[in-house]
Amino acid sequence: MKRIISVIAAVLIMLALPLYTLAVSTSAKAAILINADTCEVIYEHNADQKLPMASTTKIMTALLLCENGDLEREVTVTAEMLRVEGSSMGLLAGDRVTLHDLLYGMMLASGNDAANVTAYILGGTVSGFVKKMNEKASELGLKDTNFVTPSGLDAAEHYTTARDLARLAAYAMKNEHFAKAAASQSATLCYGNPPYKRTLTNHNKLLKNLEGAVGVKTGFTKKSGRCLVSAAERDGKRVIAVTLCDPNDWQDHKNLLEYGLSQINLTEISPENAQYEIPVISGGEKSVNVNIEPFIVSSVGESEFSFEVNLPEFVYAPIEKGEKIGSVVYKEGQKIIATENLYAQCDISLSGVKKNVPTRFKENLELILKKFLEK
Repeated sequence: MKRIISVIAAVLIMLALPLYTLAVSTSAKAAILINADTCEVIYEHNADQKLPMASTTKIMTALLLCENGDLEREVTVTAEMLRVEGSSMGLLAGDRVTLHDLLYGMMLASGNDAANVTAYILGGTVSGFVKKMNEKASELGLKDTNFVTPSGLDAAEHYTTARDLARLAAYAMKNEHFAKAAASQSATLCYGNPPYKRTLTNHNKLLKNLEGAVGVKTGFTKKSGRCLVSAAERDGKRVIAVTLCDPNDWQDHKNLLEYGLSQINLTEISPENAQYEIPVISGGEKSVNVNIEPFIVSSVGESEFSFEVNLPEFVYAPIEKGEKIGSVVYKEGQKIIATENLYAQCDISLSGVKKNVPTRFKENLELILKKFLEK
């Protein structure tokens, strides 16, 4: 009898578990899988455990480089900048290299030299740049992350969590330059003294072995073990997976990404009334059109979505095509998930007929009263 009760209890516990705990698992100390568009969690395991992250640190370093802009700027490498051990893109003192090539040197070859040079260029010193890294982490709400090195070399207080790293990657992948580098299987760059062409190959095997893989970054030290941040997209769905200290990371990420893509739903929100006419005061035309395009919402599981159109009662001429007229707010329950601007569909010039002030005032008042009575 006791055995039967134990079996029943075990079954009930399994039924109470979230579906993802039964569908996927990893060999990692910590892992997470998220919807890249919304950061909704699809699967997690010890996602808030603080752990070293090795070269996945370079996601932050590369992001700051991209946000700095001017990637074609060329810099000269000094011996001081190269005082770092580990993986390298092959920089030497005296080399001339662009910020663009430093970006690819970090993301493809995982160059610690590229990360260190970036730190000196953007922060003046390594410590100056690390301060910028932590400020950005704070700005993004990464509360369980602290950077000490720009490359990911081990340090006592250098740590993150799978959750924070996934959120950082989701943010970074919205940067066009970062995303392009993260998805590149190889790149031919030109640097040196004098600069000459050479080709770097991305360490991320998933870019070749998984359909739709688009990034992000590998990492390894003896202390951290194998670390991996990956991303994949198919049919408008995007997912990001993170594992920290995972001896079987390549296979685990294939399983995670495939499962994540299967769990995301795309919902099209298309209002019945997709075109609005806004009255124009003192214009060559009486009204201007604004259109609401269908909006695709990415979500995990079933959700209820709604929208709210915000438009003025009237506008004043002149109006230029593409000028913002209003907005539409999309919600999941009570939570705002997106705001899209609404724009004028054509130019509206001032009326050619000159009107005195009393006449214009009368017309404006009539229009306002009309709109009020229509409510």
